[in-house]
Amino acid sequence: MKKIIAVCCILLAFVQIKAQSSTDNWPALKAFHSIMSATFHPSEEGNLKPIKERSKELVQKAKELAQSKAPLEFNKPAIKKAVADLVSGAEKLDKMIADKAKDADIIKALSGLHDVFHQIVGLCKNPENEKH
Repeated sequence: MKKIIAVCCILLAFVQIKAQSSTDNWPALKAFHSIMSATFHPSEEGNLKPIKERSKELVQKAKELAQSKAPLEFNKPAIKKAVADLVSGAEKLDKMIADKAKDADIIKALSGLHDVFHQIVGLCKNPENEKH
């Protein structure tokens, strides 16, 4: 009986570990997410102050992500391409903000960047389903 309980505990622990977000193992992705979240969600309510103040930081975190060592299971061509798209999109957005682009254009670019971020997260959750 004790062996059965021990095996069940081990299996439960394994399931909990697998259930953790797969991105928890990639600190640079989490760091990017913290800035993305702090800038994107206010923009959904029309508040562009956070992205206008932190666009350079978003570029920096995107570049750090691109230069970071991805966990082995995320070292896939589609994920690498999406991260490169994230960097170029963040740079484009930062330039738009510096050039005083219209708010509607900033929102559209930030939304597109947010979509790329979620593409990366989706690929990290299921890297064998690469589509690129």
